[in-house]
Amino acid sequence: MFSIFKKNSEDQEENFDDKSMTAKDILSALSQIQKELDRLKLAVSGSFNIDLDNRKQSKAVQDNLQYLKDLSEEEPQKSGTEKVIEGVFDGNSMIGASGEIYDVPANYASKSKLVEGDILKLTINNLGAFVYKQIKPIDRLRKVGVLDQDPQNLQFYALADGKKWKLLTASVTYYKGEAGDEVVFLIPAEGVSRSAAVDNIIKK
Repeated sequence: MFSIFKKNSEDQEENFDDKSMTAKDILSALSQIQKELDRLKLAVSGSFNIDLDNRKQSKAVQDNLQYLKDLSEEEPQKSGTEKVIEGVFDGNSMIGASGEIYDVPANYASKSKLVEGDILKLTINNLGAFVYKQIKPIDRLRKVGVLDQDPQNLQFYALADGKKWKLLTASVTYYKGEAGDEVVFLIPAEGVSRSAAVDNIIKK
């Protein structure tokens, strides 16, 4: 492993000695080195071993589920031949006030940049079509990190501050993101979250 680092170091020295390199090239090389260091720090600290699926629901999800329960008797609203259900986005699905789970299309979640805790309204028409609408977004925090991908299950993550957040594959592929790219992502402004919404990806 040390021989690899030594080789990379020698390569970088050769590159920096090349008088044809511009300031932009040097900054780009330094940025790439920083990204690799961030990934190594996370690997050494064991952050990659965190089982995000076993964490409890985020505070934002819990708070807004309670908010919906307080507002209703947990019965779906009906408007003519349509059924209307309100729920909270948990990073992948919508959880109704009484605990029922509804799949949220990844393309919609990506396009709307849904964040854990956002309140959604689901309308089911008489033909059985599901139509989602974001009706109460929570406060968001924008962060910048490194895009990473698990080589086994191909799950994408945003890495920053020694932590990681799951990202929807549809969001990453839309921006043609690859491991090592810089990712701008959104998380709830308060509390811990398991997932994040991709705001943008800057190619390495």
